[in-house]
Amino acid sequence: MNGFVKNIKNLAIKNDDFRRVLYTAKYSQLVVMSLAPSEEIGEEVHTLDQFFRVEEGTGEAVLEGSRTAITSGFAIVVPAGTNHNIINTGHVPMKLYTLYSPPNHRDGVVHHTRKEALVDSEHFDGIATE
Repeated sequence: MNGFVKNIKNLAIKNDDFRRVLYTAKYSQLVVMSLAPSEEIGEEVHTLDQFFRVEEGTGEAVLEGSRTAITSGFAIVVPAGTNHNIINTGHVPMKLYTLYSPPNHRDGVVHHTRKEALVDSEHFDGIATE
């Protein structure tokens, strides 16, 4: 079957990795993430659009310095060129998923921790899941 058809909420909640690429298409990419208490994605700016949805936990979305409290059910759209960060301000892991358009990471990449992600210079290499 072409495409990705699975229960993303369940996959996001069960994920314990900082970043896990689930599916990469030619023009978009699906990734689940888990942020430990007090952990953040880290300030970044992409040349692509990004969408986040929080499935569990509480935190803050920071877009161009503007902070917004977020919790389960929140969606965040980050247009290309926007300085952004997601911070877990709660006491339990924040479970979320993100869509990059176009893809940002190498297909199938897994970073178990933020530290692993910071030292890995991988980027999308043009190879999709299928």
